[in-house]
Amino acid sequence: MTSEERKEARYQRRKASRQRRREERLKEYDDFDRVKDANNLITAFKKSKSGVDWKASVQRYEMNLLRNINNTVKALESGENVSQGFIVFWLCERGKLRLIKSVHIWERVIQRSLCTNALVPVLQTGLIYDNGASMEGKGIHFALNRLDAHLHRFYRRNGFSNDGYILVIDFSKYFDNILHEPVYQDLQKNFTDERIINLAAQLIRPFCADRKDGKEISLGIGSQISQILAVRFPNGIDHFIEQELDVHEHGRYMDDSYLIHESKEYLQYCLEALKEKFAEKGIIVNTKKTQIIKLSSWFTFLKFRYKLTETGRVVVKPCKDSVTRERRKLHKLKPKFDNGELNFGDLRTQYASWRGYIEYADSYRTICNMDNIFNQLYVPAGEWR
Repeated sequence: MTSEERKEARYQRRKASRQRRREERLKEYDDFDRVKDANNLITAFKKSKSGVDWKASVQRYEMNLLRNINNTVKALESGENVSQGFIVFWLCERGKLRLIKSVHIWERVIQRSLCTNALVPVLQTGLIYDNGASMEGKGIHFALNRLDAHLHRFYRRNGFSNDGYILVIDFSKYFDNILHEPVYQDLQKNFTDERIINLAAQLIRPFCADRKDGKEISLGIGSQISQILAVRFPNGIDHFIEQELDVHEHGRYMDDSYLIHESKEYLQYCLEALKEKFAEKGIIVNTKKTQIIKLSSWFTFLKFRYKLTETGRVVVKPCKDSVTRERRKLHKLKPKFDNGELNFGDLRTQYASWRGYIEYADSYRTICNMDNIFNQLYVPAGEWR
């Protein structure tokens, strides 16, 4: 047997193994009865109310929990449209206005049961490992750690040299530009139970915003089903990067991604090839934030600034905007604290959250300075801890 024949045989064995695991997973999760099971719906409610159990709508739902769950089971069994519209509001995040479409607790319970008992277990299996958004056991720090690992791996592979480049890609209005038709096709490809596909379509169709060409478009920020579908949407392009473009120092966190390579010209070629792929899916590339930068210079990913030094050290700094916003916020909240509108516990929790986030970077002096500001404003006689 030649080396090519051995390679082909190994490939076929691995392909058969993947197909067998996929069939086993489908056998377990390609089942609408799991989604509409009353016990699973109750579990979904308990998780859905976490952090929002103070809301009147959630409390009313819980007061008649068994009746509501029973009505939900009947609605799902009959194929009734379970979408109840949204609570629409604007959220200002880092100076940028975002339109949030929050679903009612009735629909949120159904969405969570659908995602937990069908969509997530099946759809996440085809994702690349370095896709870190909205997956259990992953998250923003996972994505940052993977970038750190990729930089170190590139340094070793490149002959212990930082002579290379990174292509940082950002999408413009990502959720607003997701086409529904490819999403439906992906669901048809991965599920055989039509009831699961129809329920998913029921829940995402209300987000639709028609374009001039008549195509359904847009997923809503703030909806759980939108998160897994948005994570999955460019998955084919992720595999194209690693298998066709042969770039393995690559990662994605929702609409932010990067590619690392020793050749700037090759990254320019990759960008042009990817623009064609993105255009096919209706994804718009943000040209202002999409850049090719030397690894020895500062570049930004997920609000952290990175640089790879000649010795192979990865230097990580927080973005100045993040520090400035927190400092201004501490000063703005001071009058409310003095008037008794905010208690010290809430202020301490907010600051501790920001501090835990910023501790990922090389920010010892920044944290010390911010601790001093917090102590001067709110704890003159002691420490913030």
